[in-house]
Amino acid sequence: MQRTRPVGDVLLHVDDISLSFGGVQALSGVSFDIRKHEIRAIIGPNGAGKSSMLNVINGFYHPQQGTISFMGETRKQMRPHVAARQGIARTFQNIALFRGMTTLDNIMTGRLLKMRRGLFLQALRLGPADREEIEHREAVERIIDFLEIQAIRKVPVGQLPYGLQKRVELGRALAAEPQLLLLDEPMAGMNVEEKEDMCRFVLDVNDEFGTTIALIEHDMGVVMDLSDRVVVLDYGRKIADGTPDEVRKDQRVIDAYLGVTH
Repeated sequence: MQRTRPVGDVLLHVDDISLSFGGVQALSGVSFDIRKHEIRAIIGPNGAGKSSMLNVINGFYHPQQGTISFMGETRKQMRPHVAARQGIARTFQNIALFRGMTTLDNIMTGRLLKMRRGLFLQALRLGPADREEIEHREAVERIIDFLEIQAIRKVPVGQLPYGLQKRVELGRALAAEPQLLLLDEPMAGMNVEEKEDMCRFVLDVNDEFGTTIALIEHDMGVVMDLSDRVVVLDYGRKIADGTPDEVRKDQRVIDAYLGVTH
């Protein structure tokens, strides 16, 4: 995988994160980092704690133990609105779009935190608010062109096939211009052609935009092809962390995926 942007310093670090729900331990003492401009995969069997980890990073879940450092600022927990304002965007395992709204309008919602004019001026589209609206629409149109979805820009997303809905959700996340993009199973449920397209877009987002990406994915071929580094969780604990080749050969990972240790 050829890159024009080298991997840089640490952007995010999770340190000794533990999360439980009642008597269920979702994460236990998990630590790893994500470096600028890299694609960092988080993998593991079902129930390993992968989505819980993303929910901790973007502030949806609050861990009972550990700290999160993002862009040099350390806190015990992140708040979702703070995470969004600081530059963390997210897609979801189950598509979370406004099904009655068009592709264009769904992606426009990703610009909300970028809008600076008051609601009154926006409603009347007066002066600066009108200019701001035009700027945001131009940014969204660039994303639509980038994702090659011009033909569906005016189509309600509820009428779109699954693979295109996933692409629209990626577009909405990109509209926020994130420093860190969290992708929760972006290829789940896709056919081979749709997966190939999504892989290409993930690589292009990382390379052309310089966006740092953390992704959860069950397709090991995708993980090994896309990722710079891989962290492996099993029953809420980190069992491996390294390059794709290192992780592929790790006996603990082999055992976890084959069910040998359980």
